[in-house]
Amino acid sequence: MKKNIVLSIAGFDGSGGAGIQADLKTFFIHNVYGLSVTTSLTAQNPQGVSDKLDIKSSFLKLQLEMLAKNIKIDSVKIGMLANKKNIHTISNFIKKLGVKTVLDPVVLSTSGYKLLNKQGIKALKKELFPLVYLITPNIPEAELLTGITISDIDDMKKAAKKLQKIGVKNILIKGGHLKGKTACDILLHRGKFYYFKEKKSFSSHNFHGTGCILSSAITVHLAKGKSLKYAVKHAKKFVTKKIKKSFYISKKGAKYLL
Repeated sequence: MKKNIVLSIAGFDGSGGAGIQADLKTFFIHNVYGLSVTTSLTAQNPQGVSDKLDIKSSFLKLQLEMLAKNIKIDSVKIGMLANKKNIHTISNFIKKLGVKTVLDPVVLSTSGYKLLNKQGIKALKKELFPLVYLITPNIPEAELLTGITISDIDDMKKAAKKLQKIGVKNILIKGGHLKGKTACDILLHRGKFYYFKEKKSFSSHNFHGTGCILSSAITVHLAKGKSLKYAVKHAKKFVTKKIKKSFYISKKGAKYLL
């Protein structure tokens, strides 16, 4: 039986909870074959990131070219990009590949470590945003990308519209950082807003890799030919299910989902 093939372009998380490790676990659970290309090596544990070592753009290009040379890739998930040169390399690759691509714009780690500088963010907007099918920022990321302070759903909608003006086709802004008992994610798709609401049951915990896992699960469903609304709905159900079964791998730090 032929499996769909999904590519993760992301950073390396030695603790196994985020980045390409989380993406590959998500792909496996959803019964697709996962490929991976590393943009950066990180030194991290459940308490946060201490440093990173970016992959040279020439070697990044070689990784991508070798996979695409004789493998039919059905969809792509992009996470941590590391720097401006890597963004340029990946943009050229995505343009040639021509498949639905989900971008999780990782600019800050949960612990606050800066993963992409101002030049990188500028290149992200100019080169990659117009090429991808969907971006999935959380509220801090959406604020950084738009300059809009987000305190409610109306602010989320304003930020989504601004991101669309920049050139993004579809935007999913994750609302877990908003205050209140209910978390609401909003999807701007074909000019309409769709709302995905659920009760906050886990606000007292810090979870590692939720954004990576959500965007990876969405990418899987798109690879299988599902609609964007279906992909988001079922990816969110998957993440919620995994949060309920989350666990610690050390005495301190975040809980892990996979």
